[in-house]
Amino acid sequence: MASRAPVATGRLLLGVRKWYYNMCGFNKLGLLRDDTILEDSDVKEALRRLPEGQYNDRMFRLKRSLDLSMKQQILPKDQWTKYEEDVHYLTPYLEEVIRERNEREEWMKK
Repeated sequence: MASRAPVATGRLLLGVRKWYYNMCGFNKLGLLRDDTILEDSDVKEALRRLPEGQYNDRMFRLKRSLDLSMKQQILPKDQWTKYEEDVHYLTPYLEEVIRERNEREEWMKK
């Protein structure tokens, strides 16, 4: 008889995602997932398109995390970014920039 592989349920998968999110550690510094994206040319363009308020919030989070890192400290647990509160604020802008770049590259091939 062939053994059946266990089926991952939605709750189990969500539990693994939350565990991994907490193990990454950026949330202990008050960062969001989109704050940790490596800044290449596409990300820089997406950042340029961010509304001023979101850009200023990002800069505050980054500066606070650098300060905490230099002091080798983390935020109090009640100030950690929770999985449910993490907003992908940069992703829509980044997807738009990548789509435009791909269209431009396709146009140049013609």
